[in-house]
Amino acid sequence: MKLIIINRESTIPIYKQIIGCIEDAIIQKKLFRNDKLPSIKKVCLEHQISRDTVLMAYDVLKKKGVIQAVPAKGYYVRTEDFNYDKRYFLLFDELNIFKEDLLNSFLKNIGSKGHVDVFFHHFNYSMFRKLIHDANGNYSKYIIMPANVEGIEEIINVLPKNDVYIIDQMRESLMQYSGIYQNFITDIFQALEAHSEMLMKYNHFIIVFPGEREPIDMMNGFIKYCETFGKKYAVIPNFKKHVFKKGQLFLIPNDRDLVEAVEKCKQRNFELRKDIGIISYNETSLKKVVSNGITTLSTDFSLMGKKLAEMVLKCQVVKIENPSQLFVRKSL
Repeated sequence: MKLIIINRESTIPIYKQIIGCIEDAIIQKKLFRNDKLPSIKKVCLEHQISRDTVLMAYDVLKKKGVIQAVPAKGYYVRTEDFNYDKRYFLLFDELNIFKEDLLNSFLKNIGSKGHVDVFFHHFNYSMFRKLIHDANGNYSKYIIMPANVEGIEEIINVLPKNDVYIIDQMRESLMQYSGIYQNFITDIFQALEAHSEMLMKYNHFIIVFPGEREPIDMMNGFIKYCETFGKKYAVIPNFKKHVFKKGQLFLIPNDRDLVEAVEKCKQRNFELRKDIGIISYNETSLKKVVSNGITTLSTDFSLMGKKLAEMVLKCQVVKIENPSQLFVRKSL
């Protein structure tokens, strides 16, 4: 069965003819998922064309997600559905309620203009490396949430620089890439500074920072504010050894720690806002009603997803800091 037919009198570039032949073969049920394609060398010899021409055609098909390259084995049909011109690789650290807002917003704004494959590395370096390695060359754009996984710079560096977008957490070593992210140092400092008068009733500022998955710049922004304005402060990993006292203000990134803080305040008959202050990180609907309302410092994840979609669809090479806001409620 001859899959590829080249018409040298056609005005259509040869690489596009190869793409069309392979797509037609799939549509006509001559090729199926996991079928092996002719090797680049075989196509070159059979049609007396350059390796670069065949490679260009196969690269386009890879980026569309129609075929995939298997190292040391060759090229295989990946899918029989290739209605999308663009395929996007989206790598999250984990899925929670606010990152789900980001994801849903991104998918909504991409719509039918592209296909999105979503993966999760769960803060695991080996998983991160494998997912990037497997995806390389198979997508139009690579959208990556690095979180605080260390040593991933060399892994990301194998991808085409202008096709990479960093989301949510940026670091100095990744600033050569486009992206949309939170500036945790600036967001925390400016939010606390803007409400300094409200915070004067508290005499001890405490951030609960386990340091496992939380961005280090959360702690850095908190410390910068406290040292700039001469506030007594502490960084604690959890509440195991902590003694709750009136006048303490807590910045709590982790929702499990938030629940524990609220419970301990109730056990001691401490009143939120009056005796103890709490600022939680990341807005959720539940925090609007828990204990008559928990104050949150949060970026707009839906807006982040919308802007991200605009960036990748327009192939923009740009870095954007997504804005954050302090939502003041009865815990402060």
